[in-house]
Amino acid sequence: MRNKCLQKLFPDPNDHKTVKKEFADFALMMNDFQNADSIEDRDDFEPKQWWGTHGGSTKFLKSLALKLLGQPSSSSCCERNWSSYSFIHSSERNKLTPERAEDLVFAHNNLRLLSRQSETYHVGPSRMWDVGGDGVESFTGVGMLEGANLTLDEPELEAEIMDALT
Repeated sequence: MRNKCLQKLFPDPNDHKTVKKEFADFALMMNDFQNADSIEDRDDFEPKQWWGTHGGSTKFLKSLALKLLGQPSSSSCCERNWSSYSFIHSSERNKLTPERAEDLVFAHNNLRLLSRQSETYHVGPSRMWDVGGDGVESFTGVGMLEGANLTLDEPELEAEIMDALT
C-alpha cells in the first residue's frame, strides 16, 4: 500500500524511483540515515524535529514527512457527524435502521457542503447553517447568537432568533 501511495504522490517515474530509494535508505538505516547520531535521535526526538534535523539530504522524503507530520489532528469531523446523527436518530425516531440513519447523515453533510457553493450562503438565515465551516477559523466578529449551538429541541427559540435575524 505504501508503494501505491507513493505512486499517486509522485507520478513521474524518476521521482517515484528516487523517493522509493530514499524510503529504503531510511527504513534500513543506510547512507544518509546510518550515522549514530541519526539513529540515536530517532528515540529522543519528536518525528517532526527528527526530520528537520536529519532528513536534509533527501530530495522528496523529508518534504513528504514534514507535510504529513505537520497536519493537525482533530476529531471535529467525527464530532460533527455524531451531532448530525443525534439530530436524525432521536427517541422519537428510534425505529430508523442504522443503514437509513447513516444515509440521512451522509445526505445532510453533503447538502451542508453543497450549500457553500450557493450565492445565499453568506447572507440571510442560511448564514447560521455552517458557522466556522470545516476550518479552524476563529469566531472573531461573530455575534453571540450566530455562534450559538442551536438544536431542533428548541424550535420556538430557534424560530424567534431566525425571525429577529431576517
